[in-house]
Amino acid sequence: MLLGVDIGTSSSKGVLLSPDGAVLATATREHRTSTPGPGWFEHDAEQVWWRDFAHIVAELGRPGLAAVAVSGIGPCVLPATADGTPLRPAILYGVDTRATEQIEAQNRRYLEILQRCGSPLTSQAVGPKLEWLREHEPDTWARTRRLFMAHSWIVHELTGAYVLDHHSASQCAPLYEPHRWIEDWAAEIAPGLELPRLLWSGEVAGTVTAGAAARTGLPEGLPVLAGTIDAWAEAHSAGVREPGDVMLMYGTTMFIVQVLASRATSPHLWGTVGLTPGTFNLAAGTATSGAVTSWLSDLTGTGFAELTAEAAAVPPGCEGLLMLPYFAGERTPLFDPDARGVLIGLTLRHGRGHLYRAALEATAFAVRHNLEVMPAPRRLVAVGGGTRGGLWAQIVSDVLGLPQDLPAHTIGAAYGDAMLAAQALGIDTGGWNPVATTIRPDPAASYDERYRLYRRLHEATAEIAHTLARS
Repeated sequence: MLLGVDIGTSSSKGVLLSPDGAVLATATREHRTSTPGPGWFEHDAEQVWWRDFAHIVAELGRPGLAAVAVSGIGPCVLPATADGTPLRPAILYGVDTRATEQIEAQNRRYLEILQRCGSPLTSQAVGPKLEWLREHEPDTWARTRRLFMAHSWIVHELTGAYVLDHHSASQCAPLYEPHRWIEDWAAEIAPGLELPRLLWSGEVAGTVTAGAAARTGLPEGLPVLAGTIDAWAEAHSAGVREPGDVMLMYGTTMFIVQVLASRATSPHLWGTVGLTPGTFNLAAGTATSGAVTSWLSDLTGTGFAELTAEAAAVPPGCEGLLMLPYFAGERTPLFDPDARGVLIGLTLRHGRGHLYRAALEATAFAVRHNLEVMPAPRRLVAVGGGTRGGLWAQIVSDVLGLPQDLPAHTIGAAYGDAMLAAQALGIDTGGWNPVATTIRPDPAASYDERYRLYRRLHEATAEIAHTLARS
C-alpha cells in the first residue's frame, strides 16, 4: 500500500492507496493559520505540520505500507538549527507579504533574476523572506543553519535527510537556476545557511529511522520520497503532465499550473522546473478564491449549499453586480500586494445570492486574466474542493469559453503523493485516475463584456486601493 500526506493552508489530508490506485482510506485534519501581523501568515511546524502528519499516520498507517510521500504548501521559509530544530514559526508562501522592501532591494541588486531564475521576485519568493528574517530577527538568524518547507521538514524528521526537490528549489528565487543553487547570490542573501541537497520529487530521500518509527508507528526502513509543493502533487494526480495541459486548482486560493515542452519565463507568471527531469512549468495563483466564499459564508451565517443554491438562481452578471476578488492583494498576473477587494453596482435588490455569485464570477475573471498571459492551453483539468456542486466550475467554463475535465479522484495532492510513491517502486499508474466528466461552457452565457469591465475596474480603482492599503 502507498501512503500520501499533504500539509495544506487550512487542513492536512492523507490517503492510503492499493497498488492499483484504489482509495482504501482517507483522513483529514483541520488547523489554523496564524496572522501575527498585517500581511503575515505563519504555521508552527511542530503544532501544525508534525501534529497533523502524526495524527494522519495514526489513522491510516497499517502493516503492508511500501512507501510514503509528503507534499505541502510552499514555498515556505522555516529557519532551523543544524539538527533541524525550528527556530520560529514558518513564513508561508505568497500570501505572506512582509518582505516588500527586500523584494525591491533584491530586484535592484540582481538584474538577471527573471532570466536566471525563471520568475520575477514577488511575495512568493524565498530569497526576500530570508533577507527579511536576517534584518528583522537577527538573533534567530544567528542560529539559523538550515531552510525547510513543510514537506522537506517532515522528510527530515522521518529520515534525517536534508534535501529539497528541484521543483521547490525553483521557487526559491533568487537562489536557484535550473538545475543548481546560485551559490554566490545565496551567500550574499543568506550567509551561513547550508543549502539542502537537491533531488527530484519522485526520488527516495531516505528511510524511516528507528526514532521516527517510535514517534509515528511507521515501520523502520520504510522508503520516504523527496516530495514537493502541494499544487504540483495535485497536478500530477490529475494527469497534468503533457505540454499544454493546465490544472485549475479550486481551493482557498486558485492555483494554475501549465506544463511546457521547454523552459519559458514571463514577468507576469512564475516559471518553474517540473517534477521530473526535462519538464518545466508556468504557474499562476490568485491571493484568494475560496477564501472569499468562506468569508461570505461566515459573514452571512449561511452554509455553502444554501449560498450555492441561491447563487444558481441569479442570472449571469449578477444583475449589475461586479466584484474584484483582491481581498488579500493579488498575486499573478498583477503582483500587487496592495490591491483590494471592490464590490460595485450594489442596489437594494441585491441579496446574499448575488454577492456569492459575484465572488464566483470574480474568481473566474481572475482565471481568465491569468490564462491570457499563458500560451494557449491544450486542455484544462479542474481539481479541488471548489469543483464539488458544479456551479463554480460551470461559471469558470462559461467565462473562459473552454471545457474542463474533472478526474475521477479529486482528493488532491495526497493522491499525487501516493502516486509518486508508487512510481518510485516501479508500479504502473497509467490508469489510476481517468477523466470522470467534462464541464462544457454554456453557449448562452456570454461574459466578454463583463470581463472587460472587470479589467477596467481594477485600473480605475487601483490608486484608491493603494492609498487605503497604506493608511
